[in-house]
Amino acid sequence: MTAQVARASNPNGTTAMWVRDRLDGLWRDEDFAAWYSRNGRPGLSPAQLATVSVLQFLLNLSDRQAAEAVRCRIDVKYALALELDDPGFHHSVLSDFRDRLAENGRADALFDLALARLKDAGLVKARGRQRTDSTCLLASVRELTRLELVLEAVRAALEETARTNPQLLDGLVDEDWALRYGRQVRLVSQPSRPATRLKQAGADAFRLLDHARGAGTTPGPAVEALRQITMQNFLVDAHGRPCPRAEKDGLPPARLRIESPYGLQARWVRRGHRRWTGYLAHVTETCDDRGVNVITDVATTVPTADSTALPGIRTRLERRHLLPAQHLVDGGYTSVALMDTAARTHRIEVIGPVAPDNSWQSKAGTGFTREDFAVDFDRRQVTCPGGKTSGNWTEPPSQAPYTLVAFDARHCSPCPHRSGCTRSTDPRKGRTVHFLPRRLHDLQAQNRADQQDPQWRRLYASRSGVEGTANVLANAHQMRRCRYRGTAKAHIQHVLTAISVNIARLSTQEPDDSTYRPRPPTAFQQYLDAQELPRPRWWRQGQ
Repeated sequence: MTAQVARASNPNGTTAMWVRDRLDGLWRDEDFAAWYSRNGRPGLSPAQLATVSVLQFLLNLSDRQAAEAVRCRIDVKYALALELDDPGFHHSVLSDFRDRLAENGRADALFDLALARLKDAGLVKARGRQRTDSTCLLASVRELTRLELVLEAVRAALEETARTNPQLLDGLVDEDWALRYGRQVRLVSQPSRPATRLKQAGADAFRLLDHARGAGTTPGPAVEALRQITMQNFLVDAHGRPCPRAEKDGLPPARLRIESPYGLQARWVRRGHRRWTGYLAHVTETCDDRGVNVITDVATTVPTADSTALPGIRTRLERRHLLPAQHLVDGGYTSVALMDTAARTHRIEVIGPVAPDNSWQSKAGTGFTREDFAVDFDRRQVTCPGGKTSGNWTEPPSQAPYTLVAFDARHCSPCPHRSGCTRSTDPRKGRTVHFLPRRLHDLQAQNRADQQDPQWRRLYASRSGVEGTANVLANAHQMRRCRYRGTAKAHIQHVLTAISVNIARLSTQEPDDSTYRPRPPTAFQQYLDAQELPRPRWWRQGQ
C-alpha cells in the first residue's frame, strides 16, 4: 500500500524514493551486526536509522523534524519500506544512533558501505580522476577569553563530577564555589579584577584536580579537559601556588592551544582574511569527463597543513578500492616527496604545482638560481654557470633529504658574477647550493616544466570544481557550522552530509533511455550563429 500510494502521488519519484528504487536501500541490518550486543531486547533497524540520518541532512531537518517526516511523508516511508500506519520512533533515537556512530571510526565504516553500494550499482569506479580541497568549519563552541575558558572548564568538571561521583564534592564546594560556578560562565567584555579572578580560578582547578586524583577514580572527559587547560595556562611557583602563564613562560601556540572545554580539538585559525575557531574538512570527489561527480572521501581534521591529510585520504580510498589514477590538488597539498610516494606506492599521478623557488634570485629575476647549476649525480659534483666545479658534496642529517654543495671561496671571490650569485660580503665564503636526491630532483624539475604546458594547465583547471562542491556542503547543506560538539560527532555530520549530496546528485542523473534534449536556440541566438558571432553557451551545452 505504501508503494502504491507513493508511486501514485509521485509518478516521477523523489530523491528518497530513488534510494529504494535504484539501490534497494543503502544498507542492510546485517551490515551493523558488530555494532550491537547479542543480549538485550531487539532495537530499531539500524539500516533504517542510518537512512533517516542521511535524509535528515539531505533535507536539512532537525531530529524532531526527521522523526515527523518518518511518520508523515509518504516518500520517506517508501524509502524505509514501512507500512502506511507505522508510527515511526521517538526523535531521541537519532541522537542515540549518532552516539553509536561516534565510536571506533564507525562513521567512516558507514561511508565505506554506502560507497560500496554505489560501486556495485556502477555509479562510481576506481582509477579515474579525482580532486581534493579543504574548507573551514566552525566548531559548536563559543569563543572564550582566557578567564572564561578556565572558569567554564572548572564548571564543566564540577558538573561531570556531580553526575558520576557527587560525594567527591563534599568538603570542597562551599558558598563561594556556588556563586562562581553555579551557572554558565558569561562575562562582560571588560570584567572586574580579571587577573585576580584568573588566579582564583586556577587555584580552584588545582584543588579540584587534587581531589579527583585522591579519589583514585578514572577521570572523565571534562576532568581530563580541565587538566589539559590548566597545564596550558598555569605554572606552579616556588611556594606551590598556581600562577597564570605569561608570554615569557611559554604559552602554547595556536595550533596546540585549547579554545573550549567542549571541543578539545577545535583550534583558532587565521588564513588570509579568514579567522575561525573549529576544524578543516577535506573533500575528495570524482571529476571524470563523463558521469556524475561522486564524493569519495571527507575528512575532519585539526587545522594543520593540507599536505598532512593526504596520506590518510589515500589510505581510506585504498580501503574502499576507489584509488584514482590522477589526483588533482592545489599547492597546499603537494610536495615532491608526497608525489613520489603516491606514484610508487599507489600508482597515482598527482596533478598540482610544487612549491616555487623562493630564493631571492628567483624573486628578483636576476642572478643565478638553483636551476642554473648543473648537477652530476654520478660524479657527485655541481658546475656553476661560470664553469667552476665543486665536489664538496655533503648530506647533513639536519637538512635531510637535501644535499648541500659548497663552492670554494677561491673560485667565488674573483668571479665577476658574484653579486648575482650570493649576497654574502665575506670573501671567505662561497655560494652554497642545496637540492633533492636525483629521483626527487628530476620529478621537481619535470613538474615545474609541466606547469608551463597549456595542456597541463587545462587539466589542472578542472581541480577548481571541487571548490563548488565544498561550497555546496558548507552553505547549501549547512555544514559550515557544526551541529555537534567534538571532532568525532562533527565528523558524523560531515559524512552524512557527503552521502546525502551523493544521493541528491545521482538521483537527478538522466537515465540512458532518457528523451531529454537541450532546449533549442532562441531566434536571436540563431541570428548570432548565422552571423558567426560568439555567444555564451548554456551550461549543459558546454563552452
